[in-house]
Amino acid sequence: MNVTEHQRPGVYSVYDASSAVSGNSSGRAVGVAAVSTKGTAGKVNTFHSYEEAEKVYTAKDSMNELISLLFQNGTAQVKAVSVTGTEDAAALLGNYKAAFAALEKEDLAIVICDSDTAEVQKALQESVKTASEARRERLAVVFGGEEETAAQLVQRAKTLNSERVVLIAPGGAKGAAAAAGAMAGESDPAVPLGGAVLKGLDSLDTDWSDNEIDTLVLGGVTPLEQVGGEVSVVRGVTTRTKTGTANDATWRELTTIRIVDDVIPSLRNALRAKFSRVKNTEQGRGAIRSQVIVELENKVANEIITGYQDVTVRALEDNPTVCLVEFKFTVAHGLNQIWLNAHITV
Repeated sequence: MNVTEHQRPGVYSVYDASSAVSGNSSGRAVGVAAVSTKGTAGKVNTFHSYEEAEKVYTAKDSMNELISLLFQNGTAQVKAVSVTGTEDAAALLGNYKAAFAALEKEDLAIVICDSDTAEVQKALQESVKTASEARRERLAVVFGGEEETAAQLVQRAKTLNSERVVLIAPGGAKGAAAAAGAMAGESDPAVPLGGAVLKGLDSLDTDWSDNEIDTLVLGGVTPLEQVGGEVSVVRGVTTRTKTGTANDATWRELTTIRIVDDVIPSLRNALRAKFSRVKNTEQGRGAIRSQVIVELENKVANEIITGYQDVTVRALEDNPTVCLVEFKFTVAHGLNQIWLNAHITV
């Protein structure tokens, strides 16, 4: 384990994984950066309802529409940053980066933007990574171009290749906003996104075939479909499909990173609240271990994880002021398919 040498007292964390062995009062906050003539560029505006947002962003503004979709689908709070539009691509990218930097300081579950430009989405990915490494864990939801084929979307996903980025198709910025709202509105991170009905979307421009859906899901793209007049998510996956050059499905299911972002911060917050001024002694470490077990048992009881093991707490030999807590846990898997195997006697 690499321990970053921060000098500020606190509770820090790292994790790895292996394949083996109005809004909703319980929802989370979503950050949105979009080109707008309203609001102050680079300034974070916080809204708890669509009615509040209407006072800043008019109905004809694209930001207004994205915020509306977020609240319709379960977001509890929206933090919006206006981006100054310009035809200069480099300047526009810089404006988006400034908006993303402003959102990095906020407590958010998800961040979206209104651009399908690869450079902007890559900048959003880097911003999400930076914030998550600073203990403000979050995901990004992006979207593909209107005319992109399944193969082109898979290539876009490969370029992003991050467990913290979800690529939605079709639906454009509206589809991304609706999906982000549904994700933020779900209080249980182990519940799969597949099957979630997205409100506020009337139709989709593309109707994927079963073969195309297979290609998209395996390639790290979250497909949307329209059935019976309703738009819903087929299956929620992340764009992380490779580790280095090797295919790796460890982080493919969206629920995996969402569970990690639930368990690790919960433990961190619990330890920070109870052990801010204690001694790094055997007794103190025993109390820390007991609290970790209590928190993990709660996650098992809520079916967020299915089990845990090897909870150890020790002082680092080369730095006796640091207490290292190590443990393993297994995430709960969502139910994506039910297979019927009928044995018929005639």
